[in-house]
This record gives sequence, structure tokens and C-alpha cells, in this order.
Amino acid sequence: MSPSPESVYPDYETETSQTSKLIKKFKETPFVPIGMAGFTAVVAYGLYKLKHRGDMKLSLHLIHMRVAAQGFAVGALTCGVLYSMFREYVVKPKE
Repeated sequence: MSPSPESVYPDYETETSQTSKLIKKFKETPFVPIGMAGFTAVVAYGLYKLKHRGDMKLSLHLIHMRVAAQGFAVGALTCGVLYSMFREYVVKPKE
């Protein structure tokens, strides 16, 4: 049996592409990419400051950077949850 030229998953491929799914998800929950970008920025800043940390111990510097990165990510997710609750319970009940 030779494989048919038809796609194995026609419904999946014709539905949407991965990029359009990602853009749709970012539009639904805008605070997720903001949290990811902030986390990346804090990590990049921490790596940059690693060279110029002065007399601070390496372990203390890494702990501070970890707490800052986690705080930014958790803060962005919390804002996203509050935003979605506001959209669902305050704006939507006008039906």
C-alpha cells in the first residue's frame, strides 16, 4: 500500500496554523506574553549585572535575580487573572 497524497490530519491543518493560534492566545490573555517578556528582561539584566556586582556574593546575586524574575512573572499572571475576572464578571453581565 502506498501512502495517499492526502494529508493525514486534514481537519487539523485546515483549521489554523500554529502562528495564528499563538496570536489568538496572546489576544485572549495579553498578560502572558508580558510576563514572559518581563521574566526574560529581568534574567538578561541579571546576567548583565553579574559582571558588575561588586563585592556581593554570587549566590546572593542569583537569589535576588530569581526573586525578581519570579515576582514579575507572578505579578503579570495575577494581573491577567484580575483582568479576565473583570471582563467576565463586570463587563459581561449586561446580557
